[in-house]
Amino acid sequence: MTQTQVLVPAVSTDDGAVSAEPAGSAPRIIGVGTAVPAFSYSQEELLDVFRIEDPRVRSVFLNSAIERRFLNLPPKLPDGARRMETQGELLEKHRTHGIEMGARALQSCLKQAEADLDDVSYLCCVTSTGFLTPGFSALVIRELGLRHECSRLDVVGMGCNAGLNGLSAVAGWSRAHPGRLAVMLCIEACSAAYVFDGTMRTSVVNSLFGDGSSAVAVLADPEDRREGPTILKFASCIVPEAIDAMRYDWDDKEGKFSFFLDQEVPYVVGAHAEIIIDRLLAGTDLRRSDISHWIIHSGGKKVIDSVMVNLNLTRRDVRHTTSVLRDYGNLSSGSFLFSYSGLVDEGVVNPGDYGVLMTMGPGSTIETALIQWRPGDESRSR
Repeated sequence: MTQTQVLVPAVSTDDGAVSAEPAGSAPRIIGVGTAVPAFSYSQEELLDVFRIEDPRVRSVFLNSAIERRFLNLPPKLPDGARRMETQGELLEKHRTHGIEMGARALQSCLKQAEADLDDVSYLCCVTSTGFLTPGFSALVIRELGLRHECSRLDVVGMGCNAGLNGLSAVAGWSRAHPGRLAVMLCIEACSAAYVFDGTMRTSVVNSLFGDGSSAVAVLADPEDRREGPTILKFASCIVPEAIDAMRYDWDDKEGKFSFFLDQEVPYVVGAHAEIIIDRLLAGTDLRRSDISHWIIHSGGKKVIDSVMVNLNLTRRDVRHTTSVLRDYGNLSSGSFLFSYSGLVDEGVVNPGDYGVLMTMGPGSTIETALIQWRPGDESRSR
């Protein structure tokens, strides 16, 4: 299949089969927005802030392919050290900074989508860095004054893959409600989920994650001419035997939740990358070589390298993924939208191009989506 041909939008089934639907009724991405905290830190600065001298831990920070991360650090003590926050304080950080970042990301997204707050009919909020009831969807609706009849969904605790789980729900709602705007908002205050106990377990997590929020606007409307790729299909893969490879545990000693990342995670993801991409492309007549744009979750240097090797991708293919890791760290569920935003800003997308979105996280799970920029679309520059 050549790059100028158009794949008829489809509704996918669990077995990978697809059924055609009218092109205009398929959901399209018409806007994206991102937001981060006011302060960023280099890995060297963070080692100094937390007075980390252990050479093993320093090596983890300095060999992470991360240069800077945006974080809301704990408050300072009189001697300049950082006070360790209680679980209650971390949850308040999750709430306060999450609402603030989320509001900015949503407003930025709507600006690019040429839409207003009153246009939002469905809001899906995704997070894994804390637990709130009511969730972020209700809190953001109140904060920004969205319509009270706005339908909503909160996706909590699914981890780094959850952005595509949420996008799947948003695309489904959009398809069922043509002409009405749906938004997914990822809010990840990862600094609200940190434990500092000097162990390698927590040091790996502390060296990797950053705070950030991202939003994407989706619309199914055959009469609307706003630019953006059509969402064609989703495919999922869970690896039950690796269900404990990424998880939150309760740390009795610290009185906090503590995240765990198994060192085998990159290889588990890599070993299943081909399987899930083959499933995504099944029934479409597309080959991997037909994919022009790869938007992959910035899960970490080893994860990215493993996916590259197993899918035979180039450094250029993952340039936005690696740049997000370098400049922001792992932003959990919203990372892939930061990469997508980088692609949009680059202005290299051509009409008819295909793209693959890929996220991975606890389960262990890999989520994917196939998108296509329709003929007549040009890459939007902001």
